[in-house]
Amino acid sequence: METVDLGLLTIKVIVGFAALFFIILVSGKTSINQLSPYHLVFVLVLGDFLGSTLYDNQVSTFHFLYAIGLWTALMLGIVFLTQKVKAARSLLDGNPSIIIRDGVLDRTMLKKNKLDVNEITSLLRQKNVFSVREVKYGILEANGQISLLLQSPHENPTKQDLNIPESPVDLPTAIIIDGEIIWDNLQDLGFDQKWLSKELKAHGYNDEKAIFFADWKKSEGIHISPK
Repeated sequence: METVDLGLLTIKVIVGFAALFFIILVSGKTSINQLSPYHLVFVLVLGDFLGSTLYDNQVSTFHFLYAIGLWTALMLGIVFLTQKVKAARSLLDGNPSIIIRDGVLDRTMLKKNKLDVNEITSLLRQKNVFSVREVKYGILEANGQISLLLQSPHENPTKQDLNIPESPVDLPTAIIIDGEIIWDNLQDLGFDQKWLSKELKAHGYNDEKAIFFADWKKSEGIHISPK
């Protein structure tokens, strides 16, 4: 059995971690359910590069970096191509497909996208839709997710439909996390330590150390989750 060089293994893990972290930064913020097929292959091969070289003493750190560097360059080249060339975008990313029209499944589009009825009903249930009759249009996105426009009787009413006055929409901002004040956020809100201390005392807290999480919302004030 080949002896593993712990020093080389340590260097590979550190370098591999730094390299993969850098690749994630340059390749963009894409969640798992947004991955296109070639993005998924890219991620899988990167993981295989790291896993297959860690315990192989004959593969140097340079060769590992060269392999993932070349693979990343190819990936970024494809990304650039899909952004600049419409035909390449359609070929590599695919196009959305209308698979439901007026409550009726389009059998031709289902066959084209290699989907069966059970898969479609599963996707609908994940959107809290339990019958295809409720759907006006169902669009299969390039990443495999489904977007729905419901029939009028099944749409959720809006405040405008119900003639309810509009209420302000504010973005909550975290100001305390695990007993530590987020000073940048506090300053962006235009508040200071004196204001925060006053707010905390009004809610029965002497300092921020007893607070696990707190955020501020203009329309609702401060919300506190204690430790």
